[in-house]
Amino acid sequence: MIDPEVIHAIQIHQNILCVSHINPDGDAYGSLLGMGWILRQLGKQPILAMHDPTPKEFQHLPGINEIIGPKAVTNQYDLIICLDASSSDRMGAVYQEKLHQHIPLIVIDHHITNTLFGRANWVRPDCAATCQMLVYLAGALDVPLTGPLAECLLTGIVTDTLCFRTSNTTAEVLEAAMHLIRGGANLATITQRTLNQRSLGVLKLWGIALSNIQFAEGVIWVTISREQLKQAGKLTNDGQLSSTLITANEADISATFTEKMDEKGASTVECSFRAKPGFNVGAVAFEFGGGGHPAASGCTLPGTLAEVSAKVVPALQMARQKQLEANQMEANR
Repeated sequence: MIDPEVIHAIQIHQNILCVSHINPDGDAYGSLLGMGWILRQLGKQPILAMHDPTPKEFQHLPGINEIIGPKAVTNQYDLIICLDASSSDRMGAVYQEKLHQHIPLIVIDHHITNTLFGRANWVRPDCAATCQMLVYLAGALDVPLTGPLAECLLTGIVTDTLCFRTSNTTAEVLEAAMHLIRGGANLATITQRTLNQRSLGVLKLWGIALSNIQFAEGVIWVTISREQLKQAGKLTNDGQLSSTLITANEADISATFTEKMDEKGASTVECSFRAKPGFNVGAVAFEFGGGGHPAASGCTLPGTLAEVSAKVVPALQMARQKQLEANQMEANR
C-alpha cells in the first residue's frame, strides 16, 4: 500500500527537489531519474540532485544530464523527495538542515534500517528496490510505465537484484519488471551496461585487493588503501568486490574496507558487507551507524584501515556465530 501522505504531497506541490544517496548505485540513479520522469508527466517541475558525480556505467540513462550537484542546490523548493536513502546523512551535501528545514521532506525507501527521518515515510523492506516501489507509485498516479521511465526503473531493479538472483527476488519483483519490459525497457541491454562490464581500473583494483584476502570464522574480507586506489587509477571502490567475495564456498559473510578521507583531511573507512541467505549484515551496519539490507549493507567509520577492520570483523563474526547458534536451537526443537 502506498502512503497517502506521499501521494497528497506530490499532488499539491510543484517545485520538487529529488535526491538520493551518496556513493549511488543503480537503484539510486534509477529511482531519482524515474521520479523525475513521473513528476514531469504530472506537469511538475522536478530538480534532481546528487552529492557525487555520475559514474560511467550510468551516464547513458535518460535524463542523467539534468542532475545537478550540491553547489547548485538552493532552498527555493516547496517539497523534497528523498529516494533510496535510509537516513538523512546519506543525502550528503545536497541536503542541508539549516537551509532546507522549512521544506517538507518525504522519504521513499526499501531499506529495513530506515530511520524514518521524513515528514512522511513510505518504506517497503519487502520490495527488492526503491524502483519497484516507483512502479506502484506510477500506477497509482496514472503515469504510463513506458519509455525513459521504464528504462530507469528497470535499471534499479536489475542492479539491486543482480539481475533477479538475490534472495529477495519475489514474484512481485518479476511482475514489476515485466511491466517495464512491456513498456519498452530492454533487459539485455541494461544488464550488459550495468552488470556485465567493468573498467580496467576496477579489474586492476580487484587484482591488488584479492592478493591480500583474509578469512577467519566464516568471514572473508579485504582492505583497500588510498594508495592502492591511486595505483589502480580509481577514486573509489564500487561495491561489486564484496559481491564477488561472498561467492567463496567457505564464507558466509564478506566485507571490503576502503580507505577514504573526509572534508577535514581525517582518515575514514567505507565498509561494504554482503551475506549469504540466512545471515544478516544489516544489523551490524546499523550498529555502526550505517544501514542497508540483511544481505547487503554498509557504513562509514572514522579511523584507519587497521583500526576499523579490527573492530568490525569481530562484530561480523559474532553476528554469524549467533545466527548459527539460533539455527541449531531451531533444528533441535
